[in-house]
Amino acid sequence: MIKIAIQKLRPHAVVPAYAHPGDAGVDLFAAEDLTLKPGERALAPTGIAVAIPDSYEGQVRPKSGLALKQGLSIVNTPGTVDSGYRGEVGVILINLGGETVEVRRGQKIAQMVFTKVERATLEVVEKLDETSRGAGGFGSTGV
Repeated sequence: MIKIAIQKLRPHAVVPAYAHPGDAGVDLFAAEDLTLKPGERALAPTGIAVAIPDSYEGQVRPKSGLALKQGLSIVNTPGTVDSGYRGEVGVILINLGGETVEVRRGQKIAQMVFTKVERATLEVVEKLDETSRGAGGFGSTGV
């Protein structure tokens, strides 16, 4: 289990929390009211900053209920909060539904999952090794 330090940047900010035992992500809450018309996107501040340990990231993901019921999602899903970032966590919301969505301060808007990250050593080579798939992609399996 990792330990995440959380700083409230606004007095009314809601501290992220797991809603149920066994949940993968903590809920993130809006720190301001927002109105999103259909097709509109906006940066929703959470009022918190986090200190994620080295070799971990915070993945910001949509809430399935908001996506299904209101068409509210996240533009860059999953968004990444890097271990070195100490600014306010923001969520880039988008209204993919047909109605205007009102987001209220203190409302759940996303979830964050903390995951282990492996650093890679990148090596330039003349040729890659062969595989049965090769360069097939973007529908190469018929879907």
